[in-house]
Amino acid sequence: MTVAAYIQAGQAIEKGQSMSSTKIIAIVLIVAGVLGLAYGKFSYTKETHDAKVGPIELSVKDKETVNVPVWAGVGAIVIGAGLLLSGGRRA
Repeated sequence: MTVAAYIQAGQAIEKGQSMSSTKIIAIVLIVAGVLGLAYGKFSYTKETHDAKVGPIELSVKDKETVNVPVWAGVGAIVIGAGLLLSGGRRA
């Protein structure tokens, strides 16, 4: 990165053109809400170690499924949009 690029980046930050943490959180909430509505559930594998007898180790892999309620997806989108819209209106 050149010196001119660093100067331009510094000027952009001084003018308030950088992305604040509120905007990042708002975007993450909106994306999570959309994904929650689109997929509706997600699965993951949980491995538990039941017994270890000498060199032999017994383990169990359980596949867990989590259902995402529609209200949670819509709520995340609404809260994210509210944060995004109110983030630019600071006094």
